[in-house]
Amino acid sequence: MPSTSDWEPVLRVRTYEQVMAQIEERILDGRLKAGDHLPSERDLAISLGVSRPSLRESLRVLEALGVVDIRRGGGPDGGAVLLASPGEGFQNLLRLQIALGHFSGSDVVQTRIALEAWSCAEAAYRHSDEDIADLTGILDRMDDPTIETHEFNRLDTAFHVRIAESTGNALTAHFMGALRIAINRQMIEAYARLDDWRGFAETVRAEHRAVLDAIARRDRDGAVRLVTEHINSFYKDSIEGVVPQGS
Repeated sequence: MPSTSDWEPVLRVRTYEQVMAQIEERILDGRLKAGDHLPSERDLAISLGVSRPSLRESLRVLEALGVVDIRRGGGPDGGAVLLASPGEGFQNLLRLQIALGHFSGSDVVQTRIALEAWSCAEAAYRHSDEDIADLTGILDRMDDPTIETHEFNRLDTAFHVRIAESTGNALTAHFMGALRIAINRQMIEAYARLDDWRGFAETVRAEHRAVLDAIARRDRDGAVRLVTEHINSFYKDSIEGVVPQGS
């Protein structure tokens, strides 16, 4: 009898996955670009040789991923349009992956350190006066003595994302925003566990000011060192045990 060990199962690819693959192929090779309208549902279903329910399923998945915007109604503004700006799909996916435990706490910390250290180094080199003014404004709002944890964390996120934006690298800024949104609940819960969160917030404020000062003075090494210490300190003091030794 011939051996069956080199046989592989036949994969059954769902219709909607084949539709998505064709749309993806056209995006990657440049035939489709941001702002383009896909053909009408009827015409596209006929061209692809699929049922309209299968096509709708594909478009719903692409909409959830933030690739297309499904606009209701006919006319030139209706139908499926390829988005020109990043959607929330990546943020939502990353948040769920982290929530399900697919990444360890140390994975998150190390990724934050790598991303934020690079952002601070680039921001120290590339920032504009407007960048510094915006970052200062965020920190000024964080100084409100009556601020609550939710708003404090929102501004904390805005500060770190704004640093990433000042690098001029849109992908880095988007990834930073996605990462911070993904760990938002973790951050809020960390503050809730503190006996004196307002005292801890004072430390966070001072560390933020020091990071911003280094960026404003174009001290790249100082900014990297300070933001690394800031992130490690936060996790050490509020989420004990997730920071690997020697990080």
